[in-house]
Amino acid sequence: MGGVSATANPVANSSGSVTNQAIQVLQGPYITNTYGGGIQCQGPTLNFTPYVTGAVSAAKPYEPYFNDPVYDISDLDEDGRIDNPGDIIFEKRTRTGQKDNYNLSVGFSATWSRPLDRKLQDQCKEAASTQIALQRQLTANKRLDFELARLKTCGNLMKEGILFTPGTEMSKLCADVTVMNKNAIAPHRHSIPQ
Repeated sequence: MGGVSATANPVANSSGSVTNQAIQVLQGPYITNTYGGGIQCQGPTLNFTPYVTGAVSAAKPYEPYFNDPVYDISDLDEDGRIDNPGDIIFEKRTRTGQKDNYNLSVGFSATWSRPLDRKLQDQCKEAASTQIALQRQLTANKRLDFELARLKTCGNLMKEGILFTPGTEMSKLCADVTVMNKNAIAPHRHSIPQ
């Protein structure tokens, strides 16, 4: 009788990987505008966060197939014992199922943050407008003080006959100052013929 050939091929392959990826959106503080005088206002904020994530997993070396031996288990004399134990009849080509994995994620996350108390926002904006107007007025006052001091100094010097040489750089400081109705006459002498 002919022998029976059977292949016992218990194969248990297990492989796997886990990749946890997360996108974290940090809102941060509200945008704060400072106007001086201790006035700070926070406005609504839009956060736009684009992201790109990717992952690659691969087994090295890459082996798509392996040779699985088929053993001779024939019992030609039917004595219940394998005639040629350990002999390999041939090798069977078997797929491993090995493959590379690629992952690419593209997207964005957006959040809109807005203060809940609109009255406080309006009051802060009003205080900011007042502070800006106050700063403009203070600047105008300082400019007026400067111009009046320049006018007075240039006028007094002109009365005394002290001037920058015309055409020089510094002569421009008093170029637009005019002394009118001068009441004082500088001391001087005239010779009278006899």
